[in-house]
Amino acid sequence: MRRTGPQPAGAQRRSGAPPLSVPSGRGDRRRQLSQNFIRDPKVVATFLAALPKRPQGAAIEIGAGDGALTQALAEHFGSLTAWEIDPDMTQLARSRLPKASGVVIKIGDFLESPIVAHPFHLVGNVPFGITTRIVEWCLAAPALQTATVITQLEYGRKRTGDYGRWSKTTVMSWPEFDWRLAGQISRGSFRPVPAVDACVLSLSRRPEPLVSTADRQRWRRDVETGFIGFGGSLFASLSRHYSRRAMASAFTRAGLAHDTIVAFVHPNAWLTVFDALGQGSSGNYQARSAIRHLEASNRRA
Repeated sequence: MRRTGPQPAGAQRRSGAPPLSVPSGRGDRRRQLSQNFIRDPKVVATFLAALPKRPQGAAIEIGAGDGALTQALAEHFGSLTAWEIDPDMTQLARSRLPKASGVVIKIGDFLESPIVAHPFHLVGNVPFGITTRIVEWCLAAPALQTATVITQLEYGRKRTGDYGRWSKTTVMSWPEFDWRLAGQISRGSFRPVPAVDACVLSLSRRPEPLVSTADRQRWRRDVETGFIGFGGSLFASLSRHYSRRAMASAFTRAGLAHDTIVAFVHPNAWLTVFDALGQGSSGNYQARSAIRHLEASNRRA
């Protein structure tokens, strides 16, 4: 969990975000960079199990640190470019790697590097404090295939619906990305020991989006409207754009009560409602397949 930077590659620094400075003291530097290093070999095995089985494309590691994951990642992907902002850690990581490791380690802030244009997989043990910004970067990167990162357990559970609730970020990106909680990690597996447990969070781009390009704008509008919370329920919020008759039919098809709060609506139920309200305008095969699966599950229940 090492500090890597505040924003997507190629973009300007966010307004008001101070430049990253590295203190001279080792302890101060660790606190500034949020450095918590993996000290349990089982964590490496958990992380590797969450990676794509036959990856195509390059791999990029954010925050190589002391190289605890780096060599194993290089062996899994065939080659790896690893970024590390701390020069001391960069030297340590390089010393742990065989000369023919296939790893290129770069000193600097990956999130301030040029935009990656070719298909790639993002991996890393990321700082808890900037996880949201890293995930936002991933969702906005058109060439990203998968992202597998170690982050705070609570963050991973919220984003993957493990609490039975779904965030706007997850629902908004659901047509393009599958979110998965791929393993929990005890905080005692790191040094220094963080205050909370961690997890492996996996993001995978779908082969085909579940919402067509033509319907993408309507999807964004409906999700934004739904999460405003107008009237206290998803039904009330979306009724601002659709007739109550159409809404009633769509909610019946999705198996949703009219008073269902938006946070408790599974993304696949969103797809059902969205498809019904658009009268199937997208014609997207994968979306319809997901909808049929959900509707069959509802009937069995």
